[in-house]
Amino acid sequence: MKQYHELVSYVIENGEEKPDRTGTGTLSVFGYQLRIDLRKGFPLLTTKKVFFNSLLRELLWFIKGSTNINDGLAEYTGIWDPWADKNGELGPIYGYQWRKWEKFSWDDKRKVYRKEYVDQLKQAIELIKTRPDSRRIIVNAWNVSDIDRMALPPCHAFFQFYVVNGRLDCQLYQRSADIALGVPFNIASYSLLLMMIAQECDLEAGYFIHTFGDAHIYLNHIDGLKEQLKRPPGKLPIVKIAKKPFFDLKYEDFELHNYSPDSFIRFPIAV
Repeated sequence: MKQYHELVSYVIENGEEKPDRTGTGTLSVFGYQLRIDLRKGFPLLTTKKVFFNSLLRELLWFIKGSTNINDGLAEYTGIWDPWADKNGELGPIYGYQWRKWEKFSWDDKRKVYRKEYVDQLKQAIELIKTRPDSRRIIVNAWNVSDIDRMALPPCHAFFQFYVVNGRLDCQLYQRSADIALGVPFNIASYSLLLMMIAQECDLEAGYFIHTFGDAHIYLNHIDGLKEQLKRPPGKLPIVKIAKKPFFDLKYEDFELHNYSPDSFIRFPIAV
């Protein structure tokens, strides 16, 4: 995918050395944007193998509102294992905020505050269907009051939908982006989410816009990315999704076709 290669090249050429939380060190730029047209194919990198099965399972796990790796994730992928506690719990991370954002309402009769939950994802889909011109179709994972309870604060912090001329677009703001490891997953995951919601709302999936805050390459990833840049991007694959209601979709309802990537490149995880 040409846009991803341009991002990698830009950061290698223009990034500034910057220390980080893990102590690994990075080349970093602040502020960058990708614009990907999903009508040209599914944006799964072809210049290295990206594990579609893992990102699909993680996305469905988010959509369920899950926060524990033992709830249908750990047996298939170790994505979140380094951050989970001994019971597999991660705290109120992405899926919890998407589906169960906590709020407190005053019960005047009982004279107490009552905890309630906001299903942001469900509300966003309803807005797309009933008020497509709204500029408030936003799902937010950056819940300030819950940050200290999370094993890892949200990197992909919030996303917004935009409806025009029968097309659904999605823009993601990612405050912190690991270009070698995380970004290929994030691009594919949010593109798939966009496709799922577009299908639910009888719209065409259009542009996925990926906006970055701190976009960085860990210093121990540079050589692997330079090797990847030597590989010419291939034809993008296609994803087919079963015609089912959004919240009924399961792992077996997705098919990836015509994916022929170059060999896997191993990058160490900075924890």
